[in-house]
Amino acid sequence: MSQPSYTEHERHGAAAPQVAGTNVMAILSLVFAFVFSPAGIVLGHIAKKQIRRTGEQGDGLATAGLVLSYIFTILGLIGFALILVAAMSTGTSSA
Repeated sequence: MSQPSYTEHERHGAAAPQVAGTNVMAILSLVFAFVFSPAGIVLGHIAKKQIRRTGEQGDGLATAGLVLSYIFTILGLIGFALILVAAMSTGTSSA
């Protein structure tokens, strides 16, 4: 006996399984981790919430985006603080 075609499945009411795609916010979180890390943090948290609600894929991408965004934000703040301290220490002296 041959297998039923797609149209036979459709007539009998069998639905094709829906495959959940990757969450767009998760992808953007990873991209923005390298471009503008504070935005990557926000997008990563939004993605995690959407993934929990919808069951989409991309939880690993959102996690990676969050981790990298936090690391780059912290490194950026440390770098800014070092530049600020260096600029203040090279100020003119009245000696």
